[in-house]
Amino acid sequence: MGQKDNAARRQKIKLRSKVRSQGTAERPRLCVFRSVSEIYAQLIDDVNGATLLAVSSMAKENKELKGTKTEVSYTIGKQIGEKARAQGIEQVIFDRNGFRYHGRVKALADGAREAGLVF
Repeated sequence: MGQKDNAARRQKIKLRSKVRSQGTAERPRLCVFRSVSEIYAQLIDDVNGATLLAVSSMAKENKELKGTKTEVSYTIGKQIGEKARAQGIEQVIFDRNGFRYHGRVKALADGAREAGLVF
């Protein structure tokens, strides 16, 4: 499987899952994106087309995070969970964005669950 095949597969899964699950203000979509070295998570209200909050490993407050990429992903998940709870958001729709549910994506989800998000 080449790089083009992986990108096409992920795009197909991404579109399929986005059609099925639309985030609202009460239950936003927790969208995850992972690059080779960083991870990003944001809560999206698809009805209004707005990002409610976002957390990434690139943010200034997270630049000093140490550990493996999986450990950093877990911390990012906890951060987005805590910020969401502070805004009164308890339930979300998890959007893995076409990525397989293991490794860093699973670590982020586990961190968000531990912080109190339900999905």
